[in-house]
Amino acid sequence: MPLWTALKRGFTRRCPRCGQGSLFKGYLTMADQCSHCGLAFEPYRSDDVPAYFTILIVGHIVVPGLLALEKTVHPEYWVQMAIWMPVTLFGTLALLPFIKGAVIGTIWRSKQDK
Repeated sequence: MPLWTALKRGFTRRCPRCGQGSLFKGYLTMADQCSHCGLAFEPYRSDDVPAYFTILIVGHIVVPGLLALEKTVHPEYWVQMAIWMPVTLFGTLALLPFIKGAVIGTIWRSKQDK
């Protein structure tokens, strides 16, 4: 299976092997196994990698936006905080499960070569 297929299936929070069963049973809690093909998810731990990638992506959105707003409008600091704190929080919480799924899919695919 191509890496991109496993990555895409993980990003959609589906089983990287079959693409049918759910990868998660909660917000970030991994299911024990795939409900469709029975693949055990326990050997595929992502640890802190999804958080690092999520911070990288959200940071590359928030920081340029903050700097552009500062350079063009120069609002008060409380306005900057009122805008960028929620954007950072919601962006991080929205992306994290998808990034974790993509990392799990990539880990699963990399172990298939062994």
